[in-house]
Amino acid sequence: MPKNILVTGANGFIGRHVVHAALTKPAARVRLNQRSPRAAAPHSGSAAETVHADLTDPASLTGLCRDTDAVIHCASLVGGDHDSLRAVNDLGTRALVDEAQRQGVRRIVYISTAAVYGRGPFRGAGPAGLPQAPASAASRTRAAAERHVLAAGGTVLRPHLVYGTGDRWVLPGLAQLLRHLGTGIDCPTLHSAVDVGALAGLAVAAALHEDPLPAVLHANHPRPISTSALVRLVQGHLGLPRRAPLSLRRATELARNSPRALHHLAMLGTDHWFDSDPVWRALGCSPGPAPADGLVRHTGWYGPLLRTAPHRPHRTGPQRSRNRAAGAGLHSAGACLRP
Repeated sequence: MPKNILVTGANGFIGRHVVHAALTKPAARVRLNQRSPRAAAPHSGSAAETVHADLTDPASLTGLCRDTDAVIHCASLVGGDHDSLRAVNDLGTRALVDEAQRQGVRRIVYISTAAVYGRGPFRGAGPAGLPQAPASAASRTRAAAERHVLAAGGTVLRPHLVYGTGDRWVLPGLAQLLRHLGTGIDCPTLHSAVDVGALAGLAVAAALHEDPLPAVLHANHPRPISTSALVRLVQGHLGLPRRAPLSLRRATELARNSPRALHHLAMLGTDHWFDSDPVWRALGCSPGPAPADGLVRHTGWYGPLLRTAPHRPHRTGPQRSRNRAAGAGLHSAGACLRP
């Protein structure tokens, strides 16, 4: 029997891939939610229906979930002031869930972020009994959004690093950090990551799944990637001078005048490895390529993107402190990795 699926955040990095994955399923009829009628419609010309509603305007959500079997909630706000983050991530999700329940939606799938756990270390950690300790407004409001979904019997997917075509945060943020330092980092810590296409397929499979699912699932490739390997992959695109990589301690010393760079180094220097085997088994999906291989497959996207900003080696003293901190932030699942 065909199922009607609503995708929120259809114009976003992950949302676009979720729409594409849903459109490949003969059993799915897809409805896209866009906030603005002026936004360019993703997948124009497809069989998907486009509707306009704003999470910050509950009245606009009336009827959004009519005749809908499942909602895949990808919409979120990453940056901004606390009030804006709360309006979209917390209150907006609550309004969406309320509308879904009024319309009898049977399945709500929310793509959240492992940033709700805060700073690690995490090594092979499963969701059971793992406490939340979000330390930024973005991750706190995402955790609040989770509570609304879980209270309605929905399913929460928590990826860590999401990479792939369309990513403007994870690898670009790392590239900015390496430009700031002028070389690489030698750091053996481990991070979970997932190809955005595999994550999208997983979300669609969860929406179409007939049997009960665990409330919270980690959604990463089962095999983590080391910070050193991740850095080497990005260095290959940047053409940085061939210098010996810095130790984490030395990199932290050189970045002392850049709060954002210090934040990224603190995160990269801490294990964020989450046990993600169960979700792929439960839904019968492939986790896609291991991160080291998967990242290479997106060279066509990352190559030009990572080479756009000029190389700015680290400088000490007043001139360096007056410069802006390393540009883009490291983000995960559309959410900032500033736990």
